[in-house]
Amino acid sequence: MTIQWFPGHMAAARKKAAETMAQVDVVIEVLDARCPEASSNPMIRELRLARQRPCLSLLNKADLADPDATKSWLAFYNAQPGVKAVAISCKKAGDAAKVPSLCQSLAPHRNDGTKPLRMMIMGIPNVGKSTLLNALAKKRVAAVGDEPAVTKQQQRIDLSPRQILFDTPGLMWPKIEHDSDGYMLAASHAIGVNAVIEEEVATFLAGLLLARYADRLAARYGIVTAGLDAPGVIEGVAKKRGCMIKGSGGEYDREKASLVLLTDYRSGALGRISLETPETRAAMLAAATPQSC
Repeated sequence: MTIQWFPGHMAAARKKAAETMAQVDVVIEVLDARCPEASSNPMIRELRLARQRPCLSLLNKADLADPDATKSWLAFYNAQPGVKAVAISCKKAGDAAKVPSLCQSLAPHRNDGTKPLRMMIMGIPNVGKSTLLNALAKKRVAAVGDEPAVTKQQQRIDLSPRQILFDTPGLMWPKIEHDSDGYMLAASHAIGVNAVIEEEVATFLAGLLLARYADRLAARYGIVTAGLDAPGVIEGVAKKRGCMIKGSGGEYDREKASLVLLTDYRSGALGRISLETPETRAAMLAAATPQSC
């Protein structure tokens, strides 16, 4: 299955974001700390580089991600020109409160009292942009939901006379180039359910967990992972959680077991897990690049 998801409102949102970016000083890109590059929209990078805008990369949901992987990702992003990266959890008020001062450090020319600092929150759906906005505004100004693409219109929030924030809808891009990115995004709930087959997404996740976090599977579900393949993990979850198809004579409900695995990953019940590291990302890109003779 190739996963693609680009709802109609996103094309208009991209155009509006490009117009607004001409007015802002700093782009805040919210990423999913569990899969930062998979969740980084190449259109956002393209737009901000065209306007030569610095970027504050927020690796959100860091409380759900593998801390060692997050440390590597911070080094990866902070080595890039014009980029400052920090790991946060937007649900923690103290983490969100740091954002304006971090943006100010990227735009020192806006510290002279002549014009306000203008910031723009961007990112793919369901990475925590609205939660961040509400925390910064200290009131509910954006709808929050555990479904992608809740926000569909851009809005401006005056945080203070000296700070203006633009919030944008979650933006996907027209074509996800790498299949594994689509699966990581679907596993992390950044893609609408109508665009995916959840059993296939769960099977991808199971394979990744077997390779890197087999101990978490064993601890959570009490299954022996040695010798198992990804479909075997789904079956093991079904067996341990009693996921059976009614009236089938004992057939496992793989769809229900797939939802159990995905929900446990998304909620953090499996522990702090990262789906990619800079090293695995580099290996994936190298494997995807045609080799010249």
